[in-house]
Amino acid sequence: MAENLSPGVYVEEIEFGAKPIEGVSTSTVGFIGVASLTEMVSENQEAVAVGKPTFIVGWGDYTSKFGRYTEEAPYLAPAVYGFFANGGKRCYVVCAESDEPVDLIGTTDDDGNRTGLVALEEIDEVSIVCIPGETDKTVQAAMITHCENMGDRVAILDSPKDKSVDEIKKHREDHLASDKGVAALYYPWIETSVEKLEDKGKVVLEKMLVPPSGAVAGIYARSDSEKGVHKVPANEIVRGALSLEKNITKAEQDILNPLGINCIRAFKGRGIRVWGARTISTDPLWKYVNVRRLFLYLEESIDKSTQWVVFEPNNEQLWARVAQSVDNFLLTVWKSGALMGTTPEEAFFVKCDRTTMSENDIDNGKLVVRIGVAPTKPAEFVIFEIGQWTASSES
Repeated sequence: MAENLSPGVYVEEIEFGAKPIEGVSTSTVGFIGVASLTEMVSENQEAVAVGKPTFIVGWGDYTSKFGRYTEEAPYLAPAVYGFFANGGKRCYVVCAESDEPVDLIGTTDDDGNRTGLVALEEIDEVSIVCIPGETDKTVQAAMITHCENMGDRVAILDSPKDKSVDEIKKHREDHLASDKGVAALYYPWIETSVEKLEDKGKVVLEKMLVPPSGAVAGIYARSDSEKGVHKVPANEIVRGALSLEKNITKAEQDILNPLGINCIRAFKGRGIRVWGARTISTDPLWKYVNVRRLFLYLEESIDKSTQWVVFEPNNEQLWARVAQSVDNFLLTVWKSGALMGTTPEEAFFVKCDRTTMSENDIDNGKLVVRIGVAPTKPAEFVIFEIGQWTASSES
């Protein structure tokens, strides 16, 4: 309370009721790979620290800092180009010293300086991680571990190049696992036009196969922007894709889809599209990419917007304010179509009272909020049941 020592009128600002919870960004990508710095000769171009995250807001911004495609750096530039071409808006790029696993994964030195994938630990905005073209089991396992430890991002994994369906199946079963569903695998590679710098400084386009992760990351961002993170980033056109490394048949996808291998397929008259919606999780709760990403979105949004609660008096008034804040946020999420149910009561619940915490919890400074949500799942299998009917038949 303010100290009033003399007669007069005093106006004081107070806080009561719920505080709003703001949704976090879900489409900032962290790319790691080998870049071509041979074009970095102009005095006007910024110096780029190898191994450190660099913020990029467009293809021109990328080329001014990292150059274009070269044979020594074949995957990073096409992936970033595909990301922006497919709807991406912003990303961080970490230029590794080489394509060796130790440099891509990175490390932390004695002074606390981080490189490679490890450097993305300090970038909270990142919600998607890609190492384009890298299919080494050690690196992909490190990506999965990174995402599980961070708890606010997913990894988009590339399948090995020039491999058969059986070989891709074996790669998935032998090397990739994530019970938390923080990674998704895409197959096959795509053919696209890649910008290349000739000796005389002229930029030309050359058709080549590139890993799909960059374009898929852009589709994630596009789907988030147009429809929301709850919409699975599938049945979406891959912009810039001219053809595929391999045309997947329905029979082949029948083998790959149950394993969480998302196929990219070409459909006559409909273009080349992402035609899979699954993570590599064996837990059915996290089977779908959109469900995993929706929960990450909810968790981080609530976490960031309730920091004000720490060290507040832990009593019924605080519990009511916190519960109302979360309730209001989830009501907005439900209205966006992200949750099931025809009423808010069917879509979610929020509890913060003596049923969620004991006296011992309160004595030890704990405030426990229990939240349940019913996420919208994708219509992966659309089935129309059709039969013959006559006027005398009963429906």
